[in-house]
Amino acid sequence: MHITPSLLLCVASMASTGSAANEQVDYVFKTVLIGDSAVGKSQILSRFARNEFSIDSKATIGVEFQARTLEIDHKSVKAQIWDTAGQERYRAVTSAYYRGAVGALLVYDITKRQSFDHVPRWLDELRGHADKNIVIILIGNKSDLENDRAVPAEDAKEFAEKEGLYFMETSALEATNVETAFLTVLTAIFNIVNRKNLVAYEDNRGNAAHLTGRQIDISRSAQENPTNKNQCCKSS
Repeated sequence: MHITPSLLLCVASMASTGSAANEQVDYVFKTVLIGDSAVGKSQILSRFARNEFSIDSKATIGVEFQARTLEIDHKSVKAQIWDTAGQERYRAVTSAYYRGAVGALLVYDITKRQSFDHVPRWLDELRGHADKNIVIILIGNKSDLENDRAVPAEDAKEFAEKEGLYFMETSALEATNVETAFLTVLTAIFNIVNRKNLVAYEDNRGNAAHLTGRQIDISRSAQENPTNKNQCCKSS
């Protein structure tokens, strides 16, 4: 099946039937984790999806997938999260998985300056393969290793503000801000889609059935001012 470059919204009637548990969801949002190898992407995903952390975690080969359903504003939202390998030799393979993503977590390691220096390259690659208005949060992982910090939080905040990204520091080990980071992205997508749905609903004189299964493009005008976004998503 061909996936268009547009951001896709899948509603429950099209995406949730047929699962083992017959799970019923209102929205399915595809989200990708990107960044250098060994910055903790898989651990962040494991912490969010299963509330687990493994000291002996191995590097991701290719792409791994996890899903979790949660409630946002009384709606059931399923996050389909793709963990893309950070190794250079896999980047041509994983780039195909950017298409159709509505959210992204761009992760670096606060103890490895090089992983932060590579963030602009990852961001360029993401924006080259995904919709330009994808919701992105910059994640400084391993905040539990403060004594080994090589990337000042202010450097990351400044970059995030310049690029119009959310920003947060996390610790997958201590489960610090992991849940909040995902909820920040998913809630932002949810709010944008709802605003689009409301406009479409009004344009179609209340014909709600017309909205089912539509492709939703997230316009830049629908997103909040980047400065305000960073103010509400500071690291803790």
